[in-house]
Amino acid sequence: MADWFRDCGNGRFILSLHIQPGAKKSECAGLHGDALKIRLAAPPVDGKANTALIAFIAERLGLAKAKVSLKSGQTSRRKSIEVQDTAAAALTTLETD
Repeated sequence: MADWFRDCGNGRFILSLHIQPGAKKSECAGLHGDALKIRLAAPPVDGKANTALIAFIAERLGLAKAKVSLKSGQTSRRKSIEVQDTAAAALTTLETD
């Protein structure tokens, strides 16, 4: 199992992410220490990057946005995201873009 996500049971996972807002395009950029690095096209202003992150993760995993929530790191580059109703195999596909 990858270091950047933790299985909480019942299809729930906590993801450790390192976010780079203001990028040219939104994409996964490999590992950054024990976190998955994600570049976001959205700017880090008024929560736009957080909203874009949730939409990006939900779209990549084929989940409704309601199944993805920000648990910590609202104003930090380091964020914890909870996803529901998914599998570890689906999460590993995020590592490659």
